[in-house]
Amino acid sequence: MRPRWVRPALFALLALTGLLYLWGLSAAGWANEYYAAAVQAGTQSWKALLFGSIDAGNAITVDKPPASLWVMALSGRIFGFGTLSMLVPEALMGVASVALLYGAVRRVSGAGAGLLAGSVLALTPVAALMFRFNNPDALLVLLMVVAGYCMIRALDGASTRWIALAGVAIGFAFLAKLLQALLVTPALALVVLVAVPGSVWLRLRHLAVGLVAIVVSAGWYLVLVSLWPSDSRPYIGGSTNNSLLQLALGYNGLGRVFGGDGNPGGSSDSGGGPGGLMGSAMFGGSTGITRMFGESMGTEISWLLPAALIGLVAGLWFTRAAPRADRTRAALLLWGGWLVVTVVVFSFMKGIMHPYYTIALAPAIAAIIGISVRELWRGRQFALPRVALAAMLVSTGVWNFILLDRTAEWLPWLRWTVLAGSIVVAAVLLAGGHRLGRGTVALAAAGLLFGLGASAAYTIETIAGNHGGGIPTSGPARAGGSMGFGGPGGPGGQSASDNTELKNMLTAADNRWAAATVGSHVAGSLELSTGTSIMSIGGFSGGDNSPTLEQFQSYVGSGQVHYFIVGNGPGGGRPGGPGGDSGTGEQITAWVQQHFSATDVAGTEVYDLTAPN
Repeated sequence: MRPRWVRPALFALLALTGLLYLWGLSAAGWANEYYAAAVQAGTQSWKALLFGSIDAGNAITVDKPPASLWVMALSGRIFGFGTLSMLVPEALMGVASVALLYGAVRRVSGAGAGLLAGSVLALTPVAALMFRFNNPDALLVLLMVVAGYCMIRALDGASTRWIALAGVAIGFAFLAKLLQALLVTPALALVVLVAVPGSVWLRLRHLAVGLVAIVVSAGWYLVLVSLWPSDSRPYIGGSTNNSLLQLALGYNGLGRVFGGDGNPGGSSDSGGGPGGLMGSAMFGGSTGITRMFGESMGTEISWLLPAALIGLVAGLWFTRAAPRADRTRAALLLWGGWLVVTVVVFSFMKGIMHPYYTIALAPAIAAIIGISVRELWRGRQFALPRVALAAMLVSTGVWNFILLDRTAEWLPWLRWTVLAGSIVVAAVLLAGGHRLGRGTVALAAAGLLFGLGASAAYTIETIAGNHGGGIPTSGPARAGGSMGFGGPGGPGGQSASDNTELKNMLTAADNRWAAATVGSHVAGSLELSTGTSIMSIGGFSGGDNSPTLEQFQSYVGSGQVHYFIVGNGPGGGRPGGPGGDSGTGEQITAWVQQHFSATDVAGTEVYDLTAPN
């Protein structure tokens, strides 16, 4: 029977998590305008919702599968499209993730461990960042935690059902962010083979059931897209041949791991990527085993990573002689396998690696901290568990001091407090703090305070600040800490939200597309400020071969596009300018400039495609 304090404590944790993640949520505005425009399109067109189109005219999709967009767009259809209807579901996914992680850890190590794990997840800066954002990562993490919870339940019996449900969760996670969802599958498979009750053949059958569940729950959508006539659906953004499977295996799949397919990323030297841009902090920094601790990733996720690694090793050592189906060891294999595989892939992947991807590590770190602290604390009368606990605490204090020193002007007293407090608590524990009687509770509370204090402060600062743009980062504002994209006119030009004359022109147009422009950065801003459909030529950065010049000429000839807008921002369609491309966008721009006359609309170059020269 659970102690009476458990339920109120859980409700308090979830209420505080909800308060943190919902507080001032509208301050982020449209967050990532690329996905916000697709959400808006999904509220205007069911086909756009189904395929994840950037525009309601269904020219091209975002470069991800649409599962996360389905949730936000359906919310917009029910409550009306706006910032809150788009972002509240993301925040609630964070609360649900905390609740499910609590449940998974509680079933192994008790309510105290579950509450600690849930608290660590809720107070991880990158989690607070992304559960308040409209990128696909919130749904991805929730579904992976669902899979982890189901796998823990499979240890209790009725394994086939729970393993199948875990597979379904991973399959739908694939429809949120493709191959990244599969990084946890080695850990899930390991638990099935090692710890699930039953004979070897029964466990192999369970493994096959899980694999089939993944294939079916992800494959139905791949089949749907493949069988749907390509001329009656939007082009699959980010792909080279209008194929979602190619997108998964190319640009947004193996290309992220091995580089290529439009994936310049961090390099193994200190110089970063091409021109120093793609190897910069916003694109993962240099590859290598220390990447998760570097300038780009460290303050997002690594606050408790050293402690989690120590706890994982200690936990596996102390359970080395346990029976095959030991639940504690099974849980450590699950969350530890999740952590190790993801860290290794993220550390060495050669393609694009944004700092916020590290939210995928947060549940594993949190679960390992909860389980290992609880199990080591239970054995505190012995020297080795106390040494392991002290090592976890001291490593956290030292590393958090280093992380806080990277923003030395922000709360300068905090790093010294955390460092000194963790060392003192660890010293008392080693000196016999486990024999303090009632004072032991105060010692444990102090350890938790100094262990979580820095991460919690960074999380609160993340929530208090405004973290927008395409590549958000957590914590206090830093130079180059986030990357947004300008509206039409680019540097020095007028943004879409301020260009009243341009907006009036677009809202007055009744064509399938009010305008077309190269790349999504101008298009997304205009769609959100006018509610009209803007064709994003070439997709996200203007590099996709859609539409072709011939297709665009056909659209113009049949009166489906009213204006063409040239911008100076990324993918703006100005040959040779920032983000310019040598493919279809440049060809279309040249054709428009040859056959139509330009008009200056408050600093923006606009062509009326209904009035050829």
